[in-house]
Amino acid sequence: MHWEPDGDQASRIARANTLRLIREFFWQRQVLEVETPALSASANTDPFIESFRVSASNSGNTENRYLHTSPEYPMKRLLAAGSGDIYQICKVWRAEPSSRQHNAEFTMLEYYRLGFDLSMLMHEVDTLLLSLLPELNRDSQYASYAELFLDILGINPHTIAIEQLSVLIKERVPEFSGELDRQASLDLLLTHCIEPLFPNDCLTFVYDYPATQSALAKTEFSLEDPATLLAKRFEVYAGSLELGNGYQELTSATANKEVLKRELAARDEMNLPSVPVDQRFLSAMKSGMPECAGIAIGIDRVLMLQTGASGMKQVINFSWENA
Repeated sequence: MHWEPDGDQASRIARANTLRLIREFFWQRQVLEVETPALSASANTDPFIESFRVSASNSGNTENRYLHTSPEYPMKRLLAAGSGDIYQICKVWRAEPSSRQHNAEFTMLEYYRLGFDLSMLMHEVDTLLLSLLPELNRDSQYASYAELFLDILGINPHTIAIEQLSVLIKERVPEFSGELDRQASLDLLLTHCIEPLFPNDCLTFVYDYPATQSALAKTEFSLEDPATLLAKRFEVYAGSLELGNGYQELTSATANKEVLKRELAARDEMNLPSVPVDQRFLSAMKSGMPECAGIAIGIDRVLMLQTGASGMKQVINFSWENA
């Protein structure tokens, strides 16, 4: 049986240095480091993110607990309780197959900035990531979701008909076969036709996603097209490698509840297991959460870029298969 660690000493030193730099970055900006539970009585309702379920005994009773896929819900409870700006570096778990860029257990940085809008957060994330990845070009690229689809594929992703999307997929991604809904069709075109064209020597920020991909981000009507509703969120890449997902956070208790309700309905339609909703999170939203923007960043992927690793196994001590 294999017993040796996966990563080498150089990757361990790089990780320690990266965590130190992150903490210094937030110390200088007076952002408070916090900790929240890894096990919760509730789970992530997102149908595209699956939680690990654990049977836990407490006081003679056995109950289901879920390993968190992100510390988002409890961190937002802290924000509602008056914590101010906060960040957390923690292990998270997602029940997805291992790959070159994914391990079921990985390290995440998540942080929230009060009073920040999406543009302010993008530029701060730019500063943070360039401090961790000094070899990258300082001139990061910023483009809206619609601009990328128009420039590269010649379509408006917010208005194109699903029938036209199906034709485009047959033309541009002929190796794919099967039926997809609108969101999945756009995702396929993004990953196969757009992301591979992102420059490897700088960061790329993609913002203003379709409202159907909003998750717990605010939505606003486009200034250019008042009939188009946009999700106030962004993703940041280095080359085609996604590093983080940021949001102008949805603060309305009613709107948050509706999102989770829709996600549960989607899980049911996809024949996925039903999961318990975080009622404490919803109660915190009712008490009032301050206007803020937040992001989750995959630290292991940042380390892959720092060290030139070809896969995540090279930058973690024990992969899922070796744990």
